[in-house]
Amino acid sequence: QVQVVESGGGLVQVGGSLRLSCTVSGLTFENYKLGWFRQAPGKEREGVACIDWTGMKPFYEDSVKGRFTISRDNSKRTLYLQMNTLTPEDTAMYFCAAERAYSAGRCYTDSVDYWGQGTQVTVSS
Repeated sequence: QVQVVESGGGLVQVGGSLRLSCTVSGLTFENYKLGWFRQAPGKEREGVACIDWTGMKPFYEDSVKGRFTISRDNSKRTLYLQMNTLTPEDTAMYFCAAERAYSAGRCYTDSVDYWGQGTQVTVSS
């Protein structure tokens, strides 16, 4: 059974940092493109960042480019999202996602095979 488990969310002040982690089990980790999505109350789920199976080709949405860093450690079966210079607009539930693909580039909600339950990130002003 596939399990996708996020951790690392919390409450942080404007300008602060958080590091999210996501561990994945029950699948061949290297066969999957991985990504982070987020969903704020009353809004649709949106992509944040995505990374290919090698970890060498990250992709970022414009809203987080230069502030967030996505990475993965295949030996630990773990995906990371380092979030710096956080703003209230970053407040959302953050979801880890796995897509069976070897491609790079943007992740799309319709292409995700497995989702985590989410971890809440709240940025206070």
